[in-house]
Amino acid sequence: MSKVYDRVALIGLGLIASSMAHAIRWKGLAGEVVGHAKSPESRATALQIGLVDRVFDTAAEAVAGADLVVLCVPVGAMGAIAAEIAPHLAPGATVTDVGSVKQAVVEAVGPHIPEGVHFIPGHPLAGTEHSGPRAGFATLFVNRWWLLTPLEGGDAAATARLRGFLQGMGANVDEMEVGRHDLVLAVVSHTPHLIAYTMVGVADHLRRVTQDEVIKYSASGFRDFTRIAASDPTMWRDVFLTNRDATLDILGRFTEELFMLQRAIRMGDGDMLFDYFSRTRAIRRSIIEAGQDTDAPDFGRGAPPPKDERG
Repeated sequence: MSKVYDRVALIGLGLIASSMAHAIRWKGLAGEVVGHAKSPESRATALQIGLVDRVFDTAAEAVAGADLVVLCVPVGAMGAIAAEIAPHLAPGATVTDVGSVKQAVVEAVGPHIPEGVHFIPGHPLAGTEHSGPRAGFATLFVNRWWLLTPLEGGDAAATARLRGFLQGMGANVDEMEVGRHDLVLAVVSHTPHLIAYTMVGVADHLRRVTQDEVIKYSASGFRDFTRIAASDPTMWRDVFLTNRDATLDILGRFTEELFMLQRAIRMGDGDMLFDYFSRTRAIRRSIIEAGQDTDAPDFGRGAPPPKDERG
């Protein structure tokens, strides 16, 4: 893959940014990768492991001269970062983000983007429960969806260039309207995370009653909940606060379905339960057929490939 951008600035150096840095180097997508992280420890680690070419103490310094700026910070912090970097953005540069919510990001970041700079919100549907500069690996985005939500009147050439860059990292790229994105993600990501946090919270309460037997005898279903619930608490706090309406809508629908199943169990309605579980089982098969997971015993979530295969 040939170079797409001369200089990419990664603001925030967690899992997504570090994986982008590895993928960019692996595929030769940029001449230089620079970064900034709020934490001095993260900045020092990024330099120590050679994650980026240069690390800056401020976001404003990091974006100077960059033709692509990627905001990889929690949604709640994006407005302040956008205000800080705005005077330092190069004319013609593209600014994108990796936030799991889009309407709130558009409202927080959009007003700060100067004329002549292209703002193209985005969201990679990829991740693990790990975080920090050491968590990334180059193949994180391979065959995973990266959604772009271009704004009305945006520059088509800048969007096409960003799309090619993301595809160069192995991602499948699609475009979606901002509001629709937030509703879809409330179904496939946000509400499932909230349910996982809740189930692990219930287990934590029961753990005290059962003298740790809940932990000792954890079955695969509960272990999957704990994997999801191990995600970054700052990020998920911001997601639920900024995508409140869509999440509450889907959570209400979930509650209705749960009451329906509760009644079927109470009434001994085996036919209803069997039909319901058969329909939901088919969803799992569809996900596997779409290449978004595997039917392997570990559900496709084995360890990342060895370092020499990750870039």
